[in-house]
Amino acid sequence: MLENQFKQSLAGNDPLWGLWLGLPDTSCAEICGGAGFDWVLIDGEHASFDLTNIKFHLQALAPYNTSPIVRAEDANPTLIKRLLDIGAQTLLVPMINTAEQAENVVKSALYPPLGTRGIGSALARASQWNRIPQYLHRANDQICILVQVETKEAIENIEAIAAVEGIDGIFIGPSDLSAQWGTLATLVTLK
Repeated sequence: MLENQFKQSLAGNDPLWGLWLGLPDTSCAEICGGAGFDWVLIDGEHASFDLTNIKFHLQALAPYNTSPIVRAEDANPTLIKRLLDIGAQTLLVPMINTAEQAENVVKSALYPPLGTRGIGSALARASQWNRIPQYLHRANDQICILVQVETKEAIENIEAIAAVEGIDGIFIGPSDLSAQWGTLATLVTLK
């Protein structure tokens, strides 16, 4: 079973460098994977990825020493299970506003008894179709859960969200957060 290099690296003091990948061509993933970044985020929320495209990107990044992070489109438990089953080990889940929502993400990502993730490892790329010995007993330790806070409510609850057992990190979404405070962030203006 592959150890989650990104999760292990979070425990250290060194900064981790990476980039957002929104281009659906797997050649871009290969280029990014070979460029020396610590991580590459496959954006399943705003980019034009479906589950199969995300799987292809995970496969394209697999030969490289770059950790893939998959941003889910939302906190749907079925989507979380499917992303993990295709081989994602690190997820970024957007629009988490409360500790209860964060707890639900953790439960969705982990196998029982720690969570409620459905067991379908015989059909999962993550377990190499049940060829990884003791996969079901070891998988929870390799899951890294990052949540995205991007609303006023989330900022008010950030300490409670961070305290949820199983949350490995928080990403503050600057664009949605600035819009919440009445300032739409504009990166590029075309005329």
